[in-house]
Amino acid sequence: MLSTLSRKMLMCLTGLFLSFFLLIHFLGNLQLFLPPEQAHLQFNAYSHFLSGNILIKIVSYVLYASIILHALDGLIITLKNKKSGGSYQSKRRGRASKWYSRNMGILGTLILIFLVIHFQNFWYVYKFGNTPLDENGNKDLYILVVTVFKEWWYVIIYVLSMAALCYHLIHGIHSAARTLGLYHPKFVKWFKTVGIVYSVVISIGFALMPVYVFFTSN
Repeated sequence: MLSTLSRKMLMCLTGLFLSFFLLIHFLGNLQLFLPPEQAHLQFNAYSHFLSGNILIKIVSYVLYASIILHALDGLIITLKNKKSGGSYQSKRRGRASKWYSRNMGILGTLILIFLVIHFQNFWYVYKFGNTPLDENGNKDLYILVVTVFKEWWYVIIYVLSMAALCYHLIHGIHSAARTLGLYHPKFVKWFKTVGIVYSVVISIGFALMPVYVFFTSN
């Protein structure tokens, strides 16, 4: 059985890895903002490169494991906190912390539900579906992305999920810095600012992708 400190450290490390992956995924997906003709072939070539790279495959397995461990660890920590926290402690914590800090479990659950939908719509279809090929012979993931992002309800779910992600990241990065002992008083404002800027840029950037595709492809 892992101790509370070990679980927090595992949560911290998996969270930081997922945050780093988000940045890489974000940079790759910026190609969706290119002119449609250019984005079409370039995005597909990029996706084909990733799917055929052994190093990327190894990283993907670490990604899947990190998502599962992070979710399970978060669930266990949340349940333990609810079990051990009295009403007096909860009221004091409520006055001293932000609402998203007290509801990380709910935010995490929303993000996990979104990930299941996201993986099913893109990863599963790309890997196991009958995805057509583009003129260069690569699987046409771009067409799949455009088709999904043409659905207004999915765009709304995506944007709301990115709002949940933003708050989850802000608190998560803050907590990770404290867990790793990096939250020195001299740098507290710096860590807080970097965490907020990263969270907002990544979340808004991702949220704009389906919005952009929806309005430029309809």
